[in-house]
Amino acid sequence: MRIAIVGCGQLSRMMAIAGIPLGLQFSFVKDNIGQSNECVEGLGLIQESPEKGGEGYNKQAIEKLYNDLGKPDCVTVEKEQVDLDLLIALADFCPVYPGIEAVKACQHRGEEKQLLANLSIPTSPYFYNTKAVEAVAELGFPVMVKSCTEGYDGKNQWLLKTKQDAEEFDALNVQDYIIEAFVAFDKEISQVSVRSKSGEIKHYALADNHHEKGILIGSITPAVNISEKLIGKAQRHMESLLTELNYVGVLAMECFVLGDDLMVNELAPRVHNSGHWTQLGSITCQFENHVRAILGISLGSTSQVSPTAMLNLIGTELPSFDVLDENSTLYWYNKTVRDNRKLGHINFVANTHEELYQKMSELGDKVSSK
Repeated sequence: MRIAIVGCGQLSRMMAIAGIPLGLQFSFVKDNIGQSNECVEGLGLIQESPEKGGEGYNKQAIEKLYNDLGKPDCVTVEKEQVDLDLLIALADFCPVYPGIEAVKACQHRGEEKQLLANLSIPTSPYFYNTKAVEAVAELGFPVMVKSCTEGYDGKNQWLLKTKQDAEEFDALNVQDYIIEAFVAFDKEISQVSVRSKSGEIKHYALADNHHEKGILIGSITPAVNISEKLIGKAQRHMESLLTELNYVGVLAMECFVLGDDLMVNELAPRVHNSGHWTQLGSITCQFENHVRAILGISLGSTSQVSPTAMLNLIGTELPSFDVLDENSTLYWYNKTVRDNRKLGHINFVANTHEELYQKMSELGDKVSSK
């Protein structure tokens, strides 16, 4: 069986690494001809969509691409910012998972907010494509402005703290954005779950996430000081989303914790950075379970085997192997080193959370000094 993945980044690579031991084959689509192709080799597109100034996809071009990919049994994605026209065209030849409607909803913050509202899932108050000076009159300061597309790892986001900030943002003439009330949360967590073709749903443990400047630095699981009530809420919200979207594969839901309540920040229709810990800390990692789900294979156990943490390696050279011990594993993406770029991660296990926190600090000092 063969899977084609749209995108050539580290998530595509890790899905393939997880699927190859199952006897699966993989092909990759380089969905932007100008992008750097550093993690896996992909096939470039034959034609670009009208939205990108191209002539669009014709049946013959897509059929050739499908054949060149090895006639995959299904297509999946490693990111939400993909060309929907391409997915629609490929769907004439094989199934696309998660569904195109799910990708569409999650790649636009306005549509994502509406989806959450329709399911009565709490999210921060917001305005869509409204002048900042008008939005802050209702929301107050500070507010976060986020581009509806192409906004991740702190990119295309603005924190407005004063009236001058709001006026300066309005002068930028930014198109297609939301303005959110700033949430004074206790901490950030994420729920990573998987749904099979038959509708079976399995949840991974909640992860505590630490961000700096909008970029995930590391995750620790299971999340601490989380009540069973709150765990249940996270799982119920996730189940509502997975069922509503008739979702197949892994979905990630990033949340703010406010006391004993949750507020959903954003969704990711794919395997997710905050789920990388599952490679070492779970019986079946998120990458294998995504592959199993989209191919109709029974899901693997999401049970956690030990307290686990993940540290992202950001903007640094390949660290010395001296940073590793018997309880840690390095995953290097072989990407060109660039500031603020996720270049790899280290997973490690311990007996207690206290040991994880200590190890996280020690590793952070070691890799940042390289």
